[in-house]
Formats: sequence, structure tokens, C-alpha cells
Amino acid sequence: MKTTPKMFSELFAVHVVCIRFLDETPLVPTGRSSYASCERIRLYMARFTKNRWTSAIIPALLIHIPIGTVYCWSVFKQLIADQLHASPASVEWGFSLAIFFLGMSAAFAGPMVEKNIKKSALISMVCFVVGFAGTGVSIALGFLPGVFICYGAIMGVGLGIGYLTPVKNLMLWFADNKGLATGIAVAGFGLAKAIASPVMEYLIGLVNMFYTLAVVYAIMMLVGFLLIRRPAGWVYDPATSYVSRVSILKKPVFWGIWLAFYINITCGLALISQEKDILHDVLKAFPQYAPLSPSAFAAAISGIIGLVLAVDSVFNAAGRVGFSTLSDHLKRRETVYQVIFVISIAVCLLQVCTNSIDRALLWAVLMMLFLVNAGYGGGFSTLPVLLDQHFGTKTVSTTHGLTLSAWAFAGLSGNQLASFVVTHTPDQAHRYAALIPVLIVLFIIALISISLVKAAGKRVAVA
Repeated sequence: MKTTPKMFSELFAVHVVCIRFLDETPLVPTGRSSYASCERIRLYMARFTKNRWTSAIIPALLIHIPIGTVYCWSVFKQLIADQLHASPASVEWGFSLAIFFLGMSAAFAGPMVEKNIKKSALISMVCFVVGFAGTGVSIALGFLPGVFICYGAIMGVGLGIGYLTPVKNLMLWFADNKGLATGIAVAGFGLAKAIASPVMEYLIGLVNMFYTLAVVYAIMMLVGFLLIRRPAGWVYDPATSYVSRVSILKKPVFWGIWLAFYINITCGLALISQEKDILHDVLKAFPQYAPLSPSAFAAAISGIIGLVLAVDSVFNAAGRVGFSTLSDHLKRRETVYQVIFVISIAVCLLQVCTNSIDRALLWAVLMMLFLVNAGYGGGFSTLPVLLDQHFGTKTVSTTHGLTLSAWAFAGLSGNQLASFVVTHTPDQAHRYAALIPVLIVLFIIALISISLVKAAGKRVAVA
């Protein structure tokens, strides 16, 4: 096809519009034809960038789905241990460090996210992708400390900043349905395990899996970085957006929310970490599996356990959307946390009353696993709007980041709590059943804590 000066003019006009879209440089039309093209594309882009789905929801999902694959750790942790000739317990520190750095980086990144959402999205992408790919390099080199550094520290920082980045933006774009918006986006974090786990199983070769997904996630997060933007007219004002972390930490209400959030994560992780073993013991008591050898039994139940874990992810995501959406229709958002804790206490009490684990009552065990998991997810998605209710939208990035430090400590304590109880139970035949009363006590403490926060909020509202 023969090129013409007019075609070059049109292409240049499109090029100029794209530059303006990315870095907001002024347009310089090159003639009537190019000016008309320029205007058409400019108007389209203006409508596109004013759309809250393309400027908030989609980029949030493009950021949260990649970073949510941190919960796929169980898919490849044994493979890492085998390839590096290390014990699974030592390798487990990679995941614990990732959650710790997630929470702590979020605690300190709040003001940066508040001030420059583009910068935080870019830093998140770079840290996450470099950490994920670096984990593959470390495995290829047989260097276990490299896994801790890349997967735990570098990727963990990307997790924390990436988790925090879309939240305030969603609340600005969806001021009328803040809970629904944050729930949809954060559900991407919860669904990531269900999406990525089968892909990871398909891609293993372990090292190549890390390399391939690093490229895929880099593309997704880059598109999220390009799309994400604040609503028109929003301007960062340090006089109103800045809040002293010390002043927040001095407020009893903050610590009441922090404690409830911490306990919800600790209990969720404690139960989730033992989930496969609990199901193994329950299914082992079924008569049809009694004659099977250990290897045949493992093969027979692998599909069932895989299905349960997939349904778990669905309940986790549904809890994130459902509980946060429910909070939009309640006068006090603490009520959602009360509902979560009451449900969690009820299903754990059901297990104690029926002795469902030892008696192999699969329906009761599944009810406990699914509903606690839904509450675990709902606690994450409802947190930003709860903090908004007490501290205001203008400072939510800072307050949300500080509260996510609870996630850091729960990431260290949840698995260890469950492991300690299960290991030190005198009657090892009932070791998993012994964990449930501990969870009940913790959920009761969390319920008391959030109820005190609710009472304090009501007193402030009346005053």
C-alpha cells in the first residue's frame, strides 16, 4: 500500500494524542484533517478516562489478581524444598516473610499512595515482578536465602504497596457504594488462588513457571498502572490529607479495630494452614477408603481436596464482596464485623458440639471451613470503609496502611499458633479438634473488641 502525506499527518495526530493521554502534554494539531482526528480521539479518551470502571475497578483487579497469587504458596513450596534440598519448615519462612513485609510496607507507604497513586502503582509493579522473577533465579541457583530476599522481602514490599494502592481510589470513584467497590477489587486478591493455582500446576517446571508468570504479571500490572487515575477535580492537599501516625496510634478506637482485624486473620490462617490435614483425617475415616494403601488413598482424595480448596477460594471472594456490600446498607460498619465473628463462633461451636472432625461429619467440617473463610475475606474488604467511618476518607490510605500491620504479625502468628496447638496436644488422635476451642476464645475477644469500637463510635456520633 502506498503511503501519502495525509496518512503521515493522521498517524502523527494519533501519536500526539497518545502522548497527551500518557503524560498530559499539550496537543499541537497539524492541519484540519489531523485536528478532526485529534478531536475525535481526544473526546473518546476523555470519556474513557472519566469512566470509573476503567479508571478504578479494572486497574484495581489488574493489580490485585497478580499480587493475590502469594496465597498460591502451597502449590510450589514442597517443590522448592525438594529442589533446594531444604526442609519444608525452613522454606516456609519465604511465605511468612512475604506477609510480614506486605503488612509493614503498607504501614509506611500510606502517605506516598495518598500523594501519588501512579508512583505507588509503578513501585508495586517493579517490586512484585522483580521479586517473583528473582525467586525463579534463586531456585535455579540453588540459593535458599535468595528465595527469602526475593519472595519474602522484595516481592513482599510490592504486595503491600500494591494492595493499598487501589483502595482510596475506589472509595473516591464510588463514593455512593464504597463497600461494594472495595469488595469487588479486593475479591480479585481472594480469587487469585483459584485462577493461578491450576495455571501453575500446568506450567511446572518450577523455574520456568516463575519466569513465565513474571512476564504475564508485568503486563497486567503495567496496564493497571497506565489506567489507574484519580477522579477529575481531585487534588492532593497536604493540609487536609496528611495525618500524624502518632496521633492515630494514640486513639483507642484504632487499636480496637487493629485487634479485631488481627484476630480475624490469625484465626483464618490457623484454620486454613491445617485445612488439608483436617480433610485428610476426616476422609480417612470413610469406610470406602479403609482398604486403600496410603499412596492409593492420597490419589483417591486429591481431587476432593482440590475441589474443597477451590470452593474455599470462592467463599473467600464471595465474603469479600458480600460483607463489604452489606456494610453499605448498615448504619454502623462495625456491625459487619460483629456478624462475621458471631458466624465464626457459631460454626466452631457446632464442631465442638458435634465433634465433627473426630466423627468424620464432613458437612459440618465444610460448613466451618467455608464460613470462616468467607469471614476471613470479608474482614479485609470491610476494613477500609470501617476506617473511613472513624477517620475520614482523606486519611484512609494512612490509616489503612497502619492497620494492615496487623496482617504482618498475623502472618507470623497464625500458622505458628496452629502448629503449636496441634503439635503439643497430649492426645494426638484429637489434635485438630483441639485447635477449635482456641479459635472460639480468640473470636470472642475479637467480638468484644469490635463491639467496644462500635459503642465508642455511637458516643461520638451522638456528641
